[in-house]
Amino acid sequence: MLLQDKVALITGAARGIGKAIALQFAKEGCHIAFTDIQLNDEVKQTIEELQSLGVTVAFYEGDVSDFELAHQIIEQVHEKFGKIDILVNNAGITRDTLLLRMSEKQWDDVIEVNLKSAFNYVHAVLPIMLRQRAGSIISLSSVVGIGGNAGQANYAASKAGIIALTSSISKEVSSRNIRVNAIAPGFIVTEMTKQLPENVLQDITNTIPMKRGGAPEEVAKVALFLASDLASYVNGQVIHVCGGMSH
Repeated sequence: MLLQDKVALITGAARGIGKAIALQFAKEGCHIAFTDIQLNDEVKQTIEELQSLGVTVAFYEGDVSDFELAHQIIEQVHEKFGKIDILVNNAGITRDTLLLRMSEKQWDDVIEVNLKSAFNYVHAVLPIMLRQRAGSIISLSSVVGIGGNAGQANYAASKAGIIALTSSISKEVSSRNIRVNAIAPGFIVTEMTKQLPENVLQDITNTIPMKRGGAPEEVAKVALFLASDLASYVNGQVIHVCGGMSH
């Protein structure tokens, strides 16, 4: 197993890509700590699915944009498991609208949840990984963070920020055997995207060379690669998982 007895903390893992990453890691023997905004039936279902794979699971409730809470959660995870091998910054939201119509709150909410949260959790986990002299940090960006998208200035800015954050941190900590990478998914079919009208879905699909959307599991497999020793010399990179949508 690629992650046997490793410990991963994944933010926003109750559904979608985050859940797929948690399940993929657990199948490879990784113990899972994960966060989400609140404990609900969806979270309970995810916990059950992870536990059925025979790994230890811990859930932490709260807002990822809260700096102090991030440090408390990292401390609790470290106390429970004795180490943290992998951090996945996955939590994210959208508040899409054209810039002229965008409120300050819509801008701030997206930057805080998508970008500040990554700073919060990296800031909290680095002292542990530096002492361990080992670790893998993976943050979810987006092809929109590279090419931009009308109506998503806040989201694109947050995801571009993830790329710059990843590049900068990798230069600071890689001498201590801590690898820092980002994943830039393209159009991934989740519960959220399934709600789009059929004609919109078709228009998006037509722009993808592979002529289909991706599955959360296809992003999760790249995260598994980056978390494992298979990627022992991959550092400071942005891996596109987009079916050729972006180059």
